[in-house]
Amino acid sequence: MNNFEFCNPVKVVFGKGTIARLSALIPSGSKVCLLYGKGSIKKNGIYAQVQEALKDYHVTEFSGIEANPHYETCMQAVEQVRNEKADFLLAVGGGSVMDATKFIAAALYFDGEPWDILDKGATIKRAMPLGVVLTLAATGSETNERAVISHVSEGKKLGFAHPLVFPCFAVLDPEVTYSLPVGQVANGVVDSFVHVIEQYLTYPVNAKVQDAFAESLMRIICEEGRKVLKDPFNYDIRANLMWAATNALNGWIGQGVPQDWSSHRMGYPLTVLFGLAHAETLAVILPGVMQYMQKEKQEKILRLGAVVFGIAEGSTGERVEQTIAAVESFFREMGLKTRLHEYGIQASDLDDLTAPIDQLGWTLSEKGHINTQVAREILSLRL
Repeated sequence: MNNFEFCNPVKVVFGKGTIARLSALIPSGSKVCLLYGKGSIKKNGIYAQVQEALKDYHVTEFSGIEANPHYETCMQAVEQVRNEKADFLLAVGGGSVMDATKFIAAALYFDGEPWDILDKGATIKRAMPLGVVLTLAATGSETNERAVISHVSEGKKLGFAHPLVFPCFAVLDPEVTYSLPVGQVANGVVDSFVHVIEQYLTYPVNAKVQDAFAESLMRIICEEGRKVLKDPFNYDIRANLMWAATNALNGWIGQGVPQDWSSHRMGYPLTVLFGLAHAETLAVILPGVMQYMQKEKQEKILRLGAVVFGIAEGSTGERVEQTIAAVESFFREMGLKTRLHEYGIQASDLDDLTAPIDQLGWTLSEKGHINTQVAREILSLRL
């Protein structure tokens, strides 16, 4: 196991009716800016619960945060928060709203062009405190310090991480996910599954706790993911999926182990150029990464197959292929497409899809094996 330092300061408040706890979580007298997406929280009752919990606070609102939040929209929020002199940000939504709020929290005090935080890794010295009310089990952003933002005019999608944007708290009520469209639920399942894979499917370093934790999360996500599509109002299913998604990316399983994240990075241009949802990009690319990098990842692929999918018979090569097929089949079960041509993407688009790797100087995979040419070959496998 590799050396590591770990601290996760986020207070998690989990369970039914926990939105009412906001008044005990936000400092008394705070001027709260409530940030959310396109307004679905007003239709499903979440907005009313939040407003009731914040009735004793001065509250302003910023709405309209997109899926894959836009830098331009975030900067509009920054201007509004400054003008209204808010001093606490409350994100109510899924990963996009949470990521946007983290960036806004940092941009508010940044001296210079805030895009440099993402594009140049500029130093963050201060951020506004923020809290989260989670409405979609998917990204794990509720308990980490990461965010990804899209700059529409520049055609870029980039991420950053900084401990100053850890949420102060995260309210997780599984009941609020009942009203989600089935497609969003399925995307969330795939997203959380791949978050685990990116931290697990590399090479062994004898990190038994992390490996066992990751394997149990993947089993749970697969089991409950299949169930939730058939039984969407089952509280226990929703609770287990929500907690699994949080644990998938709160830092615990990634300590002391090599990580990959190539499927995520290669997926960014698919969102920017073709509008695919984040999980849709992962469902297409991950099987290709597994297939192309199967020799480097063989030991972990075999263990994944045996422990998560029950694949224990056949030669080494057969079990590797069966495991890759099982992962792709699971994505299909969740209703996601797994091939580029299903989105109208052709071989002629591959140059544009791989260009950011050179432009941004990325070396992808746990050992930096994936350059522009390799990425093109991986994507070619997914046409």
